[in-house]
Amino acid sequence: MGKERGALGRGLASILGTNITDISSNSKVESQTITAENLGRFHEVNLSHITTNPFQPRTDFNVERLNELASSIENLGVIQPITVRKMKEQQYQLISGERRFRASQLAGLIKIPAFIRIANDQQMLEMALVENIQRENLNPIEVALSYKRLIDEINLTQEECSERVGKNRSTISNFLRLLKLPNEIQKALINGKISNGHARSLVSIKSEESQINLFYDIIENGYSVREVEQLSKEFSSKTYKQISKVKPPKYTVPFKYQKIIHDLSKKTNTSLELKYNENGKGKLIIPFSNDKGLSDLINLLNK
Repeated sequence: MGKERGALGRGLASILGTNITDISSNSKVESQTITAENLGRFHEVNLSHITTNPFQPRTDFNVERLNELASSIENLGVIQPITVRKMKEQQYQLISGERRFRASQLAGLIKIPAFIRIANDQQMLEMALVENIQRENLNPIEVALSYKRLIDEINLTQEECSERVGKNRSTISNFLRLLKLPNEIQKALINGKISNGHARSLVSIKSEESQINLFYDIIENGYSVREVEQLSKEFSSKTYKQISKVKPPKYTVPFKYQKIIHDLSKKTNTSLELKYNENGKGKLIIPFSNDKGLSDLINLLNK
């Protein structure tokens, strides 16, 4: 097996690694001149002036971890600046750091430290995709979609994509094959209900119905990757019959409600839980440990 290439792909190094793309400064950004003295510095940017990155490969943000980061930011501030590109007067677009951006919103910050770079749409796409692949813990589907976008939107071959991100071509090919799985299985992989090893084995089964049947048995019976590999070989071209009951998937709480829950948790000094479905129905659970805790909650809610 060939060696993995360098830590940063050639595309990322050529875009992020050049000073001429960096216009960040602690002085006023709108009127500054690019000089050796101000390169590499950051600027405090209003959160309200920043829009999210339309090329962001990450689609799933863990609510619990986002709240943990928000709490850390409330106590320590934002330790690592985000990276943005300037669009026009007082308008910026995220290149990287959306978790920090979202957590800062949850924490109620007004401004956030940011490196400001110059980039066109194609450079923006490549920076976001390659940097996230290299530096973030993306789930396998997000990685696969990032590779697909690099190939499709920047017109790269798999070999060229391999050079960009510093990965073997076979690695990229294996990730791209995951996108052939049914959406239901892809969602489970995103949510960590099955592993990448489970998913790669399921890809080898030709029938989508058999893939889904085995997938639910994996969830219900806790089959190991090794067991799924053996079953996938046996039923590669044969029909696999499901032996477990189907469980309805959970619906992720929309981000717009996450700040409300975060603020309420702080106000009540409890860990609130919001159960929410795609039809907008659900319930808000506020835990308490004793009668006094319940009494305090009632008094707080009556204010």
